[in-house]
Amino acid sequence: MAGSTGEAPLLDEIEILRLTEWAREVAPEGVEVVTGTGCESTRSTVRLTRLAAEAGAGAVLVRPPAYYAGAMEEAAVSTHYRTLADASPIPVILYHIPKYVPVPLDPEVVGRLVEHENIVGIKDSSGDVHNLGALVDVCSGRAAVMVGAGTLLYGGLEVGAAGGVVAVGLLATAACAEIVSAWREGDTGRAGALQERVGPLHRSVVARQGVPGVKFGLDLLGLHGGPPRPPLLPADESSRQAVHGALTAAGLQPVSA
Repeated sequence: MAGSTGEAPLLDEIEILRLTEWAREVAPEGVEVVTGTGCESTRSTVRLTRLAAEAGAGAVLVRPPAYYAGAMEEAAVSTHYRTLADASPIPVILYHIPKYVPVPLDPEVVGRLVEHENIVGIKDSSGDVHNLGALVDVCSGRAAVMVGAGTLLYGGLEVGAAGGVVAVGLLATAACAEIVSAWREGDTGRAGALQERVGPLHRSVVARQGVPGVKFGLDLLGLHGGPPRPPLLPADESSRQAVHGALTAAGLQPVSA
């Protein structure tokens, strides 16, 4: 709950907590709910993390603060995360997403942060397989690395990632899940073929269209994406046609655009 495609920066705190509660109600036993709780101040991040735990989250996904990006050197970022990890009643997952948050979580910094027993992983949405591999190296045996880019799910598994948290999985859910299961079963041909189907969908909808495109894609698949939260605008006609075409090319069956 409350990730980037989940419009986290546009949600009120109470909405994030209600989403967590609702997800916990429907999630099967043994499946943890992960909630985004990154805020600009350390105090607010700690507070929202504790509330998310009370609402049913089993872990939190936390982006670095970025408003004062120029001051977010290693000492500031590390103090922020270690303070949170000390105070959090549930595990903390770091979130590296340079597209939206211009504060890098470099592998060297991450390697030192995961020495904390309550920092259990990192989601890397850089889209850089070399960075992903470097994170796997520094986290080995101490924390899990999760792929955050739908174009790199298979490649990430190949370099040692534990799995993925990918927005394209909202649209091609079965295919993304099967990439992971096929790879774990040793069927790399099947995993690779599915990645070739999912990758263009990520590029066409998630990367190019963003939240409005993903939401419209969900509507086309008979789910409920709904309008994006302002100031984001709904997908225009050109974007809607592009989403419809991308879903069709991916082997999905959208309704009429």
